[in-house]
Amino acid sequence: MARITPCYREAVMCRTGRTGMMVVMPLTRSEATARAAIVDVHSYEVHLDVTAAEETFGARTVVRFGARPGASTFLEFEPVRIQSMTLNGARVPAEAATGGRLELTGLAEENELVVAATMRYSNDGEGLHRYTDPADGNVYLYQHLFINNGGRVLPCFDQPDMKASFQVAVTAPADWKVAANGELISAADGVWRFAPTKPISTYLASLFAGPLHVVTDEHDGIPLALYVRAALAADLDRDAEELFTITKQCLDRYHEMFDIRYPFGHYQQAFAPEFNFGAMEYPGLVVFRDEMIYRSAVTESQRESRANVIAHEMAHMWFGDLVTMAWWDDLWLNESFAEYLGTRVAAEATRFTGAWTTFAMQRKAWGLRADQHPSTHPVAPIEVADTDQALLNFDGISYAKGAATLKQLVAFVGDEAFLAGLNDHFAAHAYGNATLADLLAALTKSSGRDLAGWSDVWLRRAQVNTLRMSLSPAAVEQTAPEGYPTLRPHKIGIGLFDRAPDGSVNRRTTVLAEVDAEPRTLIPAVDGEPAADLVLLNDGDLTYAKIRLDDASTAAVSTVLPLLSDSLARAVLWAATLDAVVDGERPVAELVTLVLTALPVESEVVIVEDVLRATRSLVDRYSTRETRPAALELVAQAADRLLAVSEPGGSRQLAAARGLIGATAQTGRLRGWLAGEGVPEGLAIDDDLRWLILYRLVVLGAADLDGIDAEYARDRSATGAQWAARCRAAVPSAEAKAAAWQSIVADTTLSNRLVEMTASGFWHSEQLDLVAPYVSRYFAEMPAMMRVRSGMSAEKTAKYAYPELSVDPETRRYAAELLAREDLDPILRRVVQDSDDDMRRALQARF
Repeated sequence: MARITPCYREAVMCRTGRTGMMVVMPLTRSEATARAAIVDVHSYEVHLDVTAAEETFGARTVVRFGARPGASTFLEFEPVRIQSMTLNGARVPAEAATGGRLELTGLAEENELVVAATMRYSNDGEGLHRYTDPADGNVYLYQHLFINNGGRVLPCFDQPDMKASFQVAVTAPADWKVAANGELISAADGVWRFAPTKPISTYLASLFAGPLHVVTDEHDGIPLALYVRAALAADLDRDAEELFTITKQCLDRYHEMFDIRYPFGHYQQAFAPEFNFGAMEYPGLVVFRDEMIYRSAVTESQRESRANVIAHEMAHMWFGDLVTMAWWDDLWLNESFAEYLGTRVAAEATRFTGAWTTFAMQRKAWGLRADQHPSTHPVAPIEVADTDQALLNFDGISYAKGAATLKQLVAFVGDEAFLAGLNDHFAAHAYGNATLADLLAALTKSSGRDLAGWSDVWLRRAQVNTLRMSLSPAAVEQTAPEGYPTLRPHKIGIGLFDRAPDGSVNRRTTVLAEVDAEPRTLIPAVDGEPAADLVLLNDGDLTYAKIRLDDASTAAVSTVLPLLSDSLARAVLWAATLDAVVDGERPVAELVTLVLTALPVESEVVIVEDVLRATRSLVDRYSTRETRPAALELVAQAADRLLAVSEPGGSRQLAAARGLIGATAQTGRLRGWLAGEGVPEGLAIDDDLRWLILYRLVVLGAADLDGIDAEYARDRSATGAQWAARCRAAVPSAEAKAAAWQSIVADTTLSNRLVEMTASGFWHSEQLDLVAPYVSRYFAEMPAMMRVRSGMSAEKTAKYAYPELSVDPETRRYAAELLAREDLDPILRRVVQDSDDDMRRALQARF
């Protein structure tokens, strides 16, 4: 119940997930277009006071903007209390702020809005997130205004095409440091003042604050900094040289590619707790999940992934920050380009030269799965109706499919023309906004090629084609799924591989071919070659498509794959094999056999990790209860064989150990490792590996709550807290499952990451009888969960909590009943639609 103050009401106008909430409506595209036609925002001056209370903070904001005289407009704004509010010196009544919006009337040609308000901290990773570190009790804050959360910190015009300069000041405790987009002007008497930024969109304004540990450097005239919470100081110091080296290498490569140098002054990178994304491209202050500061041993593929994220976020400084999409239908102008350029620059500029192998194995598989779900959409959809729909498009299509499409575009127009077009695009729209049409115009000019047809089939139409190789005569056959009949032109490589007398397998040649947008394209150059032991379609991974080999090559995979020296070729083969199993074209038992024979000799760590992860998932969902134990034992044997031949202390050994831990049922061996007995030479049973072992023991009923509590007492850290939550959810008892379920669906005191970890630990194939009652409860109770959580955290929680291991027609019936509801939250609808489609495939594969 709101409490009325003498002049202003106490309006608990918070989003879903908070006491006394008022639902905040999404911003529609039509509203955004109309507002942009009326208002020209110039600047925001924001002074936050984060010293007053644990649940709220003070915010004084001055917004300066031009407008059509006499017009009306609104700003996004979600205060707890308003102390004062004036427009051009005249008081604005409290009633103007309602439902997450501040309505203004009688605008002048130039306007100044001044608001002093009390705002609420969040625990869901949105707005101004407040976190208490269990390691030392220190408090940290980070600001994440992504898509439509600006009003949770300040009154603002929260849409990407209304850019403005931000000038920020923060009153903070005496022992804190504060970092922001702008460069620091002064830090005296507990007030941190920052210079005005270049024009940026509201969702790009951020800060990071607390008793931070900082490491600084400089490169090519650009000040560099790394920030982390105090508990990770030693870990950051250990990683700082690598992080700075990658940052400098990427900056140099982007400066080689782009005419406009890095445009935002200093380049700071902060590692924040409980961050919803892997990272976010705030100009001048890129923020990452702080799990990327490693406290335990990691594989080289994890370090490569971190380097790729650094390169990805740096690409956003041009694609997204310098030139920003006008509306969320052009999200691909941000994410597809950052995904493509991040992978490319990581491969070209850092030691991680195999980044395209990782893309083929891992990222593209993400895109292919998303593109085949019921929620599929074009890379560049014609219409994104509102900000809720925009959130749903942050998926494998906007990232990985878009990047693969760009790789195909580069093959189509040539790299020189591609980069020339990008530079023309930046020059024309620097510090402004742009659309698909703007970019295509620049690329058309630079390449001299009409890209209208290309963009129509690759960017405007959803779903994926399947390419099959046939021989005698050699041809590529192209099909499209029912309901999405588009065939596309492809530029691909066709590799011919032969067994050599010494037992190796060599690539004889790669035929580059233009595949027409037709059902069948003859490839005479392949017919002109002698028969090969294996013909690999899409050698080099140039195009985006599902790949199927000819019959003879398919039969040869098990003997050829272990002997291939090219890691990218192996990745393409593994990815095609896994995809065929997902589609039910090959049995999961055949995959397990291939894993047992081929994986122990695999040298590329990312292939090891992804094959083990994907195979374990397919065994859990595609095997029956009767066949699953034997299949899982074979996966464990494959990991054990790899472990036995791996170099002590190396990445492959660690990847093999993790795979073995996740698949084995040998509880005695796992207990021994925890006790330091029988541990392979070179394998460190450090904090994270101890938790992984304990988690598996808990699932198997070989460890209990006392064991979890003891481990958390030993490792009272942020990571330890998350692992403990996951382990408690995995305890195979009715009481533990009931407590975990309550946390998932109703406990708003838990932060985003703890809820997500609880949900991720709930379902296990070994416990299906125990958790059977929660199958129907998911569909009955998850809509209520969506009313107490919001945004990306709600989506992750709904996905992790889905009963995907209950592969049964009854589960699909519950899903159909829920999807029939007209009032279903759009995020939950998408999660259920796509998860149900995955279950459809699993049922078909089983029966």
